[in-house]
Amino acid sequence: MFTGIVEELGEIAAVDPVPGGARLAVRALTVTSDLAHGDSVSVNGVCLTAVETTRERFTVDVVDETLRRSTLGGLDVGDRVNLERAMALGDRLGGHLVQGHVDATGTVVDSDDEGLTRISLPERLSVYLVEKGSVTVDGVSLTVVEAGDDEFSVALIPTTRELTTLGLRARGDRVNIEVDALAKHVERLLRPQLDRLARTGTAGAVDNGEGRE
Repeated sequence: MFTGIVEELGEIAAVDPVPGGARLAVRALTVTSDLAHGDSVSVNGVCLTAVETTRERFTVDVVDETLRRSTLGGLDVGDRVNLERAMALGDRLGGHLVQGHVDATGTVVDSDDEGLTRISLPERLSVYLVEKGSVTVDGVSLTVVEAGDDEFSVALIPTTRELTTLGLRARGDRVNIEVDALAKHVERLLRPQLDRLARTGTAGAVDNGEGRE
């Protein structure tokens, strides 16, 4: 679990094909201070497992499925990436709860000089975005400014543009998107009632799991 507060910008040092995926080597200084084999680390919003670690770099294995469903498949040597170690219980939650499970990729539609940025997303995810709600873009916790059927906007403050890869993104660039997991759980809980309401005009009572209202 992560918070969406990027700790540092890393740099891709190597991309090596391996059976079923690729091994990425990432140069870093902050997250490697206590990163150990088997620890979780977020790379551009994707939760990965550290394989080898030194003081100045670490490696992660990425399976083909993740390469296809995220922007990691397009990384080259020299590319910058957002890095965050897994949160510890008791840490400040400066962003929001982020799983590191990318729901889809979106595309930067446009961005103005003040940082207001529009990003496209699949319509199936739009239900999870609300004005002033949370969304994760390339591992960065952001607040939704406006939410539409197939796009949303966020305001990137100067610090975010300076300290994350979002300051490097241009129109047409792909980004990883993770919607708020809590919103997905709420929809799952309410879906039977919403379906019943659509069929009968009445939602009925919520089952508590023991067959009682």
